[in-house]
Amino acid sequence: MKVTLIYPGIGDYEDEARMEPLSVGALAGMTPPDIEVVIYDDRFEPIPYDEPTDLVGITVQIFSARRAYEISAEYRKRGVPVIIGGMHPTLIPDEACQHADSIFMSDAEQLWPQVVEDARNGKLRPIYKGEPSAPQPDTFTRFDLYKGKKYLPITLLQFGRGCRFVCTFCATSAYFNHGHHYREVEHVIAEIEKQDRKTIFFVDDNIVSDFEAAKALFRALIPLKIHWVSQASINMTSDRELMDLMARSGCLGHVVGLESIDQGNLRLMKKSQNMLGGFEAYEPQLEILRDYGLQTWAAFTIGHDCDTPASIERTLEFALKNKFTFAAFNLLLPYPGTPLYQQLQAEGRLLFDGNWWLHPDYRFNHAAFVPKHMSPEKLTELTYDMRRTFNSPASIVQRAFDFKTNMRNPYRFGVYAVYNPLFRNETLKKQGIRLGHNQ
Repeated sequence: MKVTLIYPGIGDYEDEARMEPLSVGALAGMTPPDIEVVIYDDRFEPIPYDEPTDLVGITVQIFSARRAYEISAEYRKRGVPVIIGGMHPTLIPDEACQHADSIFMSDAEQLWPQVVEDARNGKLRPIYKGEPSAPQPDTFTRFDLYKGKKYLPITLLQFGRGCRFVCTFCATSAYFNHGHHYREVEHVIAEIEKQDRKTIFFVDDNIVSDFEAAKALFRALIPLKIHWVSQASINMTSDRELMDLMARSGCLGHVVGLESIDQGNLRLMKKSQNMLGGFEAYEPQLEILRDYGLQTWAAFTIGHDCDTPASIERTLEFALKNKFTFAAFNLLLPYPGTPLYQQLQAEGRLLFDGNWWLHPDYRFNHAAFVPKHMSPEKLTELTYDMRRTFNSPASIVQRAFDFKTNMRNPYRFGVYAVYNPLFRNETLKKQGIRLGHNQ
């Protein structure tokens, strides 16, 4: 039996700054060893629809849903059964069921071998529903399936899933119902030792969601002499033991969801972890990160109900002043299944019939709702201007001169110098593209 696993792109463009798609590699690792497995990455390689296969599995995120459904349709026309899973089918299964022979809701660890066995016997069920669980408790990612595909030289692993916070706009919070699940530390260490690289990206939604679990991981990482990055909440700075272990374990920095510099916005989105001591706390918290040499990828969401053109300009000034290694200015989007989506739907503020992720007129990084204090077009324009200004060549040069972080040592400066131009190119290239391929 042969299983084909596909990671769909979001639109008709080639992603040059691509990392290994952990979801399909991990799923391959859960597949029984007597099954042949191949993976295809739609972001840069053609999908051989006519290549013989017995089952196709497609992992679907919100932005890639339209493209995933197109791929599924091509295989189903050829009589090949398709199962789709991931965050998007879990949040809106009724839609997903219309585009595949089977859908997989929630985490795959417990039931994926059963899916393969059912497909082998021609008895694939319409719906499989797992439970939120620790990632890969007894399997490893099939790193061998990434060979020769020219990914960035960073290995993706996962320690934990989920986040205990309740941010109203966050699809992850809705998916995991505010829960957090993590692997045995010994298993994570074994997987690191199983692959060849010394640079690791832990794709955890919040690697410090549980401080004590994170400390146990960091202690175990210290002897490995690796470099690593992840995603973490700003409240980590309240625990100096945690910060010390993090730095000693080889952490280069994190994606940190600052989201907004306006306390009204933080209250609306229930971002309590960012409000310790009020907004003025951002300054000492960011200074703690610098003291430990951590390079910060500051993530902002733009378009909350307290945002105005003036506040958006202040947010850009704040990011430039702090010389963040990277910054993501994400236009606020109403993800299905979130409290934000329900609020905007009740207020009649959703655009594109409420399902922007499938609508043929929606464009990537465009507003999908009516903001409070500006038009959707103005919000789109201002958010794009933030990205373009922050990632301009002049800004990249100016932000480099932070001697605690970006120029702390040659390795950190190398990370800054190599990845900033890549991030700039990908950020600007994706702006305004259509989702999916078939128009």
